Amino acid sequence: MKSKFPLLIIFAGLILLGVGVWQYVNVKFQTNASLEKAKEIIAHQPVDAPPKKGENSPSPKMGDIVGLLAIPKIKAELAIVEGTDPDDLEKGVGHYKGSYFPNDQAQIVLSGHRDTVFRRLGELKIGDLLKMQMPFGNFTYEITNTKIVKSDDTSIITLQHEKEELILTTCYPFRFVGNAPKRYIIYAKPKSS
Repeated sequence: MKSKFPLLIIFAGLILLGVGVWQYVNVKFQTNASLEKAKEIIAHQPVDAPPKKGENSPSPKMGDIVGLLAIPKIKAELAIVEGTDPDDLEKGVGHYKGSYFPNDQAQIVLSGHRDTVFRRLGELKIGDLLKMQMPFGNFTYEITNTKIVKSDDTSIITLQHEKEELILTTCYPFRFVGNAPKRYIIYAKPKSS
């Protein structure tokens, strides 16, 4: 019996490693497929003027690809998916249902996993740019602030519509194993032309 125990431990370790590799490959496949679809969607943008305030809010279904988030500093292009359920976040960056879209003069909330799409979010600084490419136009935002809050703090999602503001959220600390106790928040405002 004693000689079989080490083999059992090795076998269990290999199973855990296999599950981890499968999950990584699965998420990578889904994010790449979503990115390709996002690029298709924005490739057909109209060349005329961007929509007027309030005219651009699409009504996507949960899980729909709605646009693309580009983060030039870390050379990231990420599909924006409607919804923040675990299945949605495996495809890309989730658009918080009920939040707004660019040019609505309101709060836009995007969330992503710290260990997949937002792995390098901590490298961003105030003044860095975030670009949302949507079927109805391209929008650039400049980071104005960052903060760390407890995981149950929902005060950052106010869904206000007094001014346009892009908010990115992810779990924190970035290298934490398991359910992270905090959230990392990035605030950005529309960049003036």
